[in-house]
Amino acid sequence: MVLQLLFLISLISATFNSSDDHFMYSGFSGVDLVIDGATTVTPGGLLELTNGTVQQKGHAFYPTPLRFVRSPGGIVHSSTSFVFAILSVYTDLSAHGMAFVITPSKNFISALPGQYLGLANIQSNGNASNHLFAIEFDTIQNKEFSDIDANHVGANINGLRSLRSHHTAYYADEDGNFHNMSLISREAMHVWIDYDHKLTDISVTMAPLKVARPMTPLFRVTYNLTEVLTDVAFIGFSSATGTINVRHCVLGWSFSMNGPAPAIDIARIPKLPRMGPKPPSKLLDVVLPITTSAFVLIVGAIVFLLIRRHMRYAELRDDWEVEFGPHRFTYKDLYIATEGFQEKNLLGIGGFGRVYKGILPVSNLEVAVKRVSHDSKQGMKEFIAEIVSIGRIQHRNLVQLHGYCRRRGELFLVYEYMENGSLDNYLYCKEDKPILCWGDRWRIIKGIASCLLYLHEEWEKVIIHQDIKPSNVLDSDMNGRLGDFGLARLYDHDTDPQTTHVVGTIGYLAPELGHTSKN
Repeated sequence: MVLQLLFLISLISATFNSSDDHFMYSGFSGVDLVIDGATTVTPGGLLELTNGTVQQKGHAFYPTPLRFVRSPGGIVHSSTSFVFAILSVYTDLSAHGMAFVITPSKNFISALPGQYLGLANIQSNGNASNHLFAIEFDTIQNKEFSDIDANHVGANINGLRSLRSHHTAYYADEDGNFHNMSLISREAMHVWIDYDHKLTDISVTMAPLKVARPMTPLFRVTYNLTEVLTDVAFIGFSSATGTINVRHCVLGWSFSMNGPAPAIDIARIPKLPRMGPKPPSKLLDVVLPITTSAFVLIVGAIVFLLIRRHMRYAELRDDWEVEFGPHRFTYKDLYIATEGFQEKNLLGIGGFGRVYKGILPVSNLEVAVKRVSHDSKQGMKEFIAEIVSIGRIQHRNLVQLHGYCRRRGELFLVYEYMENGSLDNYLYCKEDKPILCWGDRWRIIKGIASCLLYLHEEWEKVIIHQDIKPSNVLDSDMNGRLGDFGLARLYDHDTDPQTTHVVGTIGYLAPELGHTSKN
């Protein structure tokens, strides 16, 4: 029994007196901590001192008390290091903060949340009987505690009024400057707290998680903690919320009673939960503008092509067409029929335009399409004359007009196709055409004469052609067909068909026309 008692005393003595008291946690899964209030350890190993509930407090303590004051040598040298983060639903507002604390008791049931950080209340704040030392990380400026701003780190004795405080920042060794930090940046931060009992020196050093410990601390303050701490005390964290949804998290923690705290394995610490709206995807930032631009370009191109297509096939229509006009073709049909008016389909070039061979879609009818420009009023006048002249008459020796089309600055007449071509090719032996015999010539002359008699005497009006020449076309049976009514004139019967000027092709005009101006 005596041996057992001696062994127990020896074990307790080793617990409190050992100069090798230290630990290191890279995450808190399976770690034996004493927690209360809103504090939880997540399945991922994150120590959440507060869980986002408003007006709450939470604590987490190392379960074994440590002996800080050792008579007659006084207080020991101690060092701690931890990684923490404050996660607020807002990027510019939080409430309130958290603290690393050394305290004789783990019982903070009477402490208040909010600005008291779960460490004291109105009556107990600042009392010497608290024997409390804390390093606070505060995101609210409380005038009652003389806080310097809403983003500060302070060293506190027995309450919430800081002995020394500093705006949150870190000293960069590479450029020698202090760089500001925000406690509510939702980013993890590394803290080192050291106390040298010989110099009674308290130093606090901070840096972003992936920045090495700076050589220069954030601040130092001289204070003899022997006057504050009890011989045996607990170490841990305290935190409290106000009216805003905030989580105070500890990711890793190390401590040493003598010497520097062990290095925390940053690669093994848990990940922080996301707070606030989901950050936009970097890929989306790149893909969305490109996709939007491509969509706008595609829609613009489609609209442009539709407008261009509409303009390509756009046609004109006047009142005279309703009264006199024969069948009207669409430009699209004529464009398809002539394969886009390609040169290989060109039949000939006359004084009033080009003639193309074409095959009408759907009906597959072979036609000759005369394409005429009408940049002047005269061109338009000649086009109307040809339509009105032959659009309503039928004769076996007239080239049949199937229809017409008008499009912007162009006019189109659609005739039946004459496969034997023009008469002048036979008269002048062009294109290796055979010489016409006198019988064929006589039949052609009689056919043209019959057509002229019909135009001058037998139709309801008198049509004066004014441009009869060998370029009139022939049909498949070598019969003369009269066409090209661009210079034709219409008169009523029993009127004087006297013209004001001579028109036609020189060499094919009646000799008396130049003297009398009569057809």
